[in-house]
Amino acid sequence: MSSTDTGRHAPTALIIGASRGLGHAMAAEFLDRGWDVIGTVRDTTARTPLHDLADRAGGRVAIEHLDINEPDHLPPLRKRLAERRLDLLLVSAGTTNNQETPIGSVPTADFVEVMVTNALSPMRVIEALEDLVSPTGLIGAMSSGQGSITNNTTGGREVYRGSKAALNMFMRGFAARQAGTRRAFVLLAPGWIRTALGGPDAPFTLDESVPLLVDVLLSRQGMPGLAYLDRSGQTVPW
Repeated sequence: MSSTDTGRHAPTALIIGASRGLGHAMAAEFLDRGWDVIGTVRDTTARTPLHDLADRAGGRVAIEHLDINEPDHLPPLRKRLAERRLDLLLVSAGTTNNQETPIGSVPTADFVEVMVTNALSPMRVIEALEDLVSPTGLIGAMSSGQGSITNNTTGGREVYRGSKAALNMFMRGFAARQAGTRRAFVLLAPGWIRTALGGPDAPFTLDESVPLLVDVLLSRQGMPGLAYLDRSGQTVPW
């Protein structure tokens, strides 16, 4: 149902890292559910699936430029969005490397790349843009079940696991600083999905996963505090 059907403005989601893969699929799902969407892309010179989505969306999808690892990009983005009210902010960007390398053997530059991209940069984005989100809105970040310390009984993907555990800790600290507000905060563990990041052997497709993930996010609207949830809305142990 569109905003013209109800006489009210459609809710707006800002999805960071929406050019392709999971972020793009989340943008498309929110659009299908009547939301307006702002999606960010890192490369302004390349056409992406998000551009194709915008072409079909009748003005309901806006594209913004952001490389989350470039802090100087954030003030201009915030200025461009200053007149927009956001009902949901979701950071979906992420990376991995050295998946089978024990952590003590991971090159320093590779460690820094994953930790900055998956833990520090998402929090920089959230802290730079959080005041654009409605006081009753939702702020989320794409975590992983592999960020669970409790559930790590097999090892492997150690630098990636560590980056997501760090993201979880940073998000928990951020939510604690906002205790007493009416905002909802979500760390989403989407499962192993067949994307460029997840690889071709992942058991879940985007088509079956994304509606579930959006359901989980929407279920948290109006529920203050931080939740770490999987694709079924079940709590993941820290």
